[in-house]
Amino acid sequence: MAAARVKLNSSIRNSLWLLNPICSFNSRATHFKNRLNFPQSLVLSSSSSSKRATFCSCSTSNDRSKNNPQSGELGEPFVLTTPLYYVNAPPHMGSAYTTIAADAIARFQRLLGKKVIFITGTDEHGEKIATAAAANGSSPSEHCDVIAQSYRTLWKDLDIAYDKFIRTTDPKHEAIVKEFYSRVLEKGDIYQADYEGLYCVNCEEYKDGKELLENNCCPMHLKPCVPRKEDNYFFALSKYQKLLEQTLLGNPNFVQPSFRLNEVQSWIKSGLKDFSISRASVEWGIPVPNDNKQTIYVWFDALLGYISALSKNKEHQDLQSAVSSGWPASLHLIGKDILRFHAVYWPAMLMSAGLSLPKVVFGHGFLTKDGMKMGKSLGNTIEPKELVSKFGPDAVRYFFLREVEFGNDGDYAEDRFINVVNAHLANTIGNLLNRTLGLLKKNCQSSLVADSIAVAEGNTFKDTVEKLIEKARIHYENLSLSLACEAVLEIGNAGNLYMDERAPWSLFKEGGAASEAAARDLVIILETMRIIAVALSPVVPSLCQRIYAQLGYSEDEFKNATWRETKWGGLKGGQVMSQPKPVFARIEQTGTDDENLPAKKVVKKKEKVRQVQGVAEA
Repeated sequence: MAAARVKLNSSIRNSLWLLNPICSFNSRATHFKNRLNFPQSLVLSSSSSSKRATFCSCSTSNDRSKNNPQSGELGEPFVLTTPLYYVNAPPHMGSAYTTIAADAIARFQRLLGKKVIFITGTDEHGEKIATAAAANGSSPSEHCDVIAQSYRTLWKDLDIAYDKFIRTTDPKHEAIVKEFYSRVLEKGDIYQADYEGLYCVNCEEYKDGKELLENNCCPMHLKPCVPRKEDNYFFALSKYQKLLEQTLLGNPNFVQPSFRLNEVQSWIKSGLKDFSISRASVEWGIPVPNDNKQTIYVWFDALLGYISALSKNKEHQDLQSAVSSGWPASLHLIGKDILRFHAVYWPAMLMSAGLSLPKVVFGHGFLTKDGMKMGKSLGNTIEPKELVSKFGPDAVRYFFLREVEFGNDGDYAEDRFINVVNAHLANTIGNLLNRTLGLLKKNCQSSLVADSIAVAEGNTFKDTVEKLIEKARIHYENLSLSLACEAVLEIGNAGNLYMDERAPWSLFKEGGAASEAAARDLVIILETMRIIAVALSPVVPSLCQRIYAQLGYSEDEFKNATWRETKWGGLKGGQVMSQPKPVFARIEQTGTDDENLPAKKVVKKKEKVRQVQGVAEA
């Protein structure tokens, strides 16, 4: 805001906050590192004259760690959010990636028996929306309806099982935003001032001249920022500088991964400046409660969607009822480009309103295509609708969660996509199931000869599976989604190796005791497949449901499965399996040079993966 010129009103009330001492922080706050234990949320206490950040009065992380994570719902819900996606254009692959990851996390938490509230939705106000609508010859409202529906449709196609879909044009959201604004105003943290600066329409944000490129171009959108002068309302962000610094110092797991925390701390230490939270020149927005000539800044509006989404549809819409329905959020999942809004602006806004902070803000990386940054001007964007139509939801979900180290940037290349999906899903998992069921049908009339517990007695293979399942659980809890996929795939690799070493097809030919041993080996492999179907279900739910069906289970039995079902011993003697048929069709590569060639075998690289620490509790 170097180019900004701020002239404060002479109102004593609006100036008093400048004289307030910075709040003291309770330095005895505990740093929790227990697995599945998110840091306790912070709330700004206003009960004493010396305001301080305190932990909210929810069950402690240490109390939680005493509970078996598979023992059912543990009280407070696990509230998980994606960003509310901006509806200036249809959903892109970046939005899909965030939501796929969030869905996998939500499904895993449900497997643990948690009460999950998975929130997603659309951000529908602002100058860009009105401009996009006008370009399409429609009203802003009509435009928002169309784009919001395109998100819902894509989420359905990608097997996204969200619990709440909030639109910021929803009347209940508007009511809560106005109440929140009024609460912050009463706190003395909103004041009126003239503002002149360089404005990025695409970011919907005034920019500091120091962060701009040549010709005052925005570094994100590479378009020139425009000079703008307005009489706006400002939020006193600078008032919360020290409290934010101390909050992050006392709760370093608030921002994940750890290298994102370093970015946030750097922003705060460089000095926070108050930011404009209204626009006089934007009509498509929520009117400022005390001034209907202005509308509320899109971020001050949209961030409240995480709370308004919690409102029950039939109840009186107010801030407190929404908060009591599940706030604070256990996890905000976002792209790194909006980290500043979620890890600096949003916590300060919540502190001002006296509300608890979310437990974790996780900023993941960007996606590239063929090693290049994507852009419409380059003609190399990935259209998620086309991708899922061409390859199906299982392939899309698996590739991005398995091949992108969660938290870092990741790359998409179609040949690599096809190779990975074929090798892992069609070959390692699908072919193992198919050939085992084929042998069972041919030699055992598709019926299991004994209980899976009995046949595995004294067999070290069972120990291998159990160790890998525990490994997968830990990785899921730490949001290391790629490593969780890898651990489950290792079970499939171990199963294939076991089959090759035991060669049951040869044992069946020998007859007698050898044939009996072969039949028992098939039970071991099919029990392994049952466990894989549960453990990989957060990532590829449709594929895993098909595996479960092949094992003779109903759709309801699959939907009601919990992480307990990864324990060895589910299959029983006499159980009849379904007829074998491929659960995942191999993707055939097409092209002028290699149209008839099969996909290349994937050679697994050894990768050094950064571990995410301390992200985990509900």
